[in-house]
Amino acid sequence: MTTPWHTFLQGLGATFSGTTLQHFGEPLAELQAASDGNILCDLSHLGLLQLEGEDRVAFLQGQVTNDVRLLDGSNSHYSGYCTPKGRLLALFLAFAHHDHMHLQFNRELLEPVMKRLKMYILRSKVSISDVSDSIVRMGFAGPQAADILQQHFKHVPQEEYGLTSVEDASLIRLPGKKPRYQIFTTPQHAERIWAALSKHARPAGAACWEWLEIEAGIADITPATQEAFVPQMVNLDALGGINFKKGCYTGQEIVARTHYLGKVKRRMLPLHAPAGQSASAGSPLYAADSDEPAGMVVRVAPSPAGGIDLLGELRLEAIATGDIYLDKTVSPLQRLELRYKLD
Repeated sequence: MTTPWHTFLQGLGATFSGTTLQHFGEPLAELQAASDGNILCDLSHLGLLQLEGEDRVAFLQGQVTNDVRLLDGSNSHYSGYCTPKGRLLALFLAFAHHDHMHLQFNRELLEPVMKRLKMYILRSKVSISDVSDSIVRMGFAGPQAADILQQHFKHVPQEEYGLTSVEDASLIRLPGKKPRYQIFTTPQHAERIWAALSKHARPAGAACWEWLEIEAGIADITPATQEAFVPQMVNLDALGGINFKKGCYTGQEIVARTHYLGKVKRRMLPLHAPAGQSASAGSPLYAADSDEPAGMVVRVAPSPAGGIDLLGELRLEAIATGDIYLDKTVSPLQRLELRYKLD
């Protein structure tokens, strides 16, 4: 579906594949700007659900790994949505805005996740709707991102996960090695905001934002990796995405047992593969001492250094004992620095 917002971006040189903005004509230069400059991205490739109704908080509290009662309109957090066996069905960026709750996640999962959530509403006073096309989302990142935004908005969040709302937009500061923000606005204001910010940053495709997510150590759950991971396997606990005091939710028993019994045996790490190797979410990863998979690719994007960068979920013993491979007939993967600490 082509929206007026997409038509506007196409007029500026954007190339789309479905709802994903591929590039503005120079994908390699855009990727380099993601590494060492300021970039502005359209985030239409992400899905956004809106929950309304007086029971929205109580309903969501029983569904996800984090404590949604702590979302007060000035903050955001990551939260997992699990099966009864504690396996991730989706990974949300969650926040409250006025009398709504919002959940942002992989757009390919939007319809089945919305359908599953609605199954559990029962008599709760909650409505769930897809607002992916009615709320425009932009990603803005770079060394000068905070200073630039302060020239255009009265209030800009300073702390990671902070949220501020002004007359024409809401802004969330995301975690990362460099300042990184999401801007939420209406189609009415989006063109003006994009025009103003693009004077200070290079418009870039979705792959650039994916690379920044990998650099920040943020997992994604896709159709290929649904039900593959307990939340701790993709470091959701290290990101503050699990609240172990909030009480019951779907999958809570398994998630809590993994935490309290110290049985986290798999973790996610950033890795780099040189040019010539390829991967996608769900691709197997191998340790040097076995031909059986030692883990799985969680997220992957082209690297500004050439080749690809990825987040890989791996057995701890495989991490400790040697090299990791996508293909054991070629060179091993290079380990990159994880920006946060793991227990």
